Amino acid sequence: MSEQPVRRVVTGHDNAGRAIIQEDGPVPRVRRVGGEHGPLFFEVWNTQETPARIDRGSGEPEESGITLAAPKGGTRIRVLDIPPDGDRLDSVTPEQAQAHFAEVNAGSASSHTGSGSRHAHMHRTETVDYGIVLEGELVLIMDEGETTVRAGDIVIQRGTNHGWANRSDRNCRIAFILIDGKFEDGL
Repeated sequence: MSEQPVRRVVTGHDNAGRAIIQEDGPVPRVRRVGGEHGPLFFEVWNTQETPARIDRGSGEPEESGITLAAPKGGTRIRVLDIPPDGDRLDSVTPEQAQAHFAEVNAGSASSHTGSGSRHAHMHRTETVDYGIVLEGELVLIMDEGETTVRAGDIVIQRGTNHGWANRSDRNCRIAFILIDGKFEDGL
């Protein structure tokens, strides 16, 4: 697995209102989820409201831990390194899948029901997510159908139940921009 750091450059304004670079370095919050072979989360930035506050000196809004979904009324950008699945997900129980998502404050997002599930980490969040594959490939699994996405492809995930399978023999790096959403029409 790559574990290449993700660089974060944050801009802002000085006291005279001139544009400056406030930060330039590796993403400060990085965490592996689901054990030693789980995905590596690089938490790049979040906003806590829309419209987002733009002021002179503040940085990223304070947040502890890793949370799967965007903050209510806000956004989140993260990069994920997803290793090859291999056979490690074949025997995951619904309880283990729920515990996996609980590590990112989203235990209820898991929709793995056992032998009938299309993937052990099927899940759903009340967000619109833009997923941009940076390197490698993933299979996007839906309730009905699936498709392979590769470097340069962009997925617009609209609050649907889905799973990500890395059926290749190498890491996949994907960036996600998550926007808080609201289910309608009985979804």
